[in-house]
Amino acid sequence: MKSQLQSLSTPLVVVDRAILDRNISKAAALAGAVGAKLRPHVKSHKSVAIAKMQMRAGAHGITVSKASEAMPFIEAGIPDITVAYPLVDRRKIGGLLDLAAAHRTLLTLIADSAHGVAAIAAEATARGAVVKVQVKVDVGLHRCGVDPSTDAAEDLARKIADRPSLRFAGILSHAGHAYMAATPEAVRAIALKERLTMLEVADRIERCDIAVASISIGSTPTVWLNDGLEGVTELRPGNYVFMDLTQTSLGVAAIAEIALSVVATVVSCNDTYAIVDAGSKTLSCDRGPHGSTRLSGYGQAFRLDSTDNVELPVVSLSEEHGFVAHGGQRLQVGERLRILPNHACTVVNLARAVAMADQDGTHEIWPVDAQACVS
Repeated sequence: MKSQLQSLSTPLVVVDRAILDRNISKAAALAGAVGAKLRPHVKSHKSVAIAKMQMRAGAHGITVSKASEAMPFIEAGIPDITVAYPLVDRRKIGGLLDLAAAHRTLLTLIADSAHGVAAIAAEATARGAVVKVQVKVDVGLHRCGVDPSTDAAEDLARKIADRPSLRFAGILSHAGHAYMAATPEAVRAIALKERLTMLEVADRIERCDIAVASISIGSTPTVWLNDGLEGVTELRPGNYVFMDLTQTSLGVAAIAEIALSVVATVVSCNDTYAIVDAGSKTLSCDRGPHGSTRLSGYGQAFRLDSTDNVELPVVSLSEEHGFVAHGGQRLQVGERLRILPNHACTVVNLARAVAMADQDGTHEIWPVDAQACVS
């Protein structure tokens, strides 16, 4: 695999196809074992080709974050898409519904407010369409979602069910606060609370004579580390396809399970640092999702042509430069390093393409189809 990387222009985002395949298969097997549907979140890779790999491996559909992020996947023929973001702009909703209708895509939207429900209903009514809508439940991140300790979920489910242009499609959560957990056991505790909260909310809604078609949870840590997923009908992990240093710091993954890295070239060297051509515009300044600061640097570098596997921390970034603390190792100008990033999702969003690398030394360049699609 190394030989091909010596000939490519850097900085370059590289994906190890063998590890990617294993991660995709593991998620599919996990979902199958608990009898849940798998709907991976593609914001992690933003790649139509990888989404199709996930679908072939058994995914029921995909999850996206934004309207613009959904569009390349709709146009590519992905048949079933959930937009797990509370859309409230009628122009975005209308454009998305039009594109989905043109490609016969089954679209599910979410809401956590009466305003959002009304906006979706208005655009659906104007088109003579019926749109599936799920209620977002706040299970502890306190970002979006209705408060599960109140009757807000029941009220919103009723508002959706009472609209002729809408169909209540269940409840959805994201336990993103698991990224701030101190131990794997703390992640498991968050996963348990998420599951129990969602089951309780579903039960209350069904007592109102409203069927809950789906109980959907998402986040790689709580899908990977849990003490049971009984009652959950859908899983939406995203980062699992690549993994990263955030996941290893949580105990979710091992270094050998990280599929994505950045190959960079040493462009200068001094007594303290090797300076590489990957800075914040490549690696991002992310210390981990949801404000986590558990990681002290900006990635771990390894010498591409060495078998010693000595970690070289990326301690600082400017826009086009990375500062790698070499610890006295004799790194040479022109030498290449492989950097494991803190957060793979942000790295991919900054890249136009990735090199899909095989063990036989060959590679393919795959576009990041939804790159910078954040509207």
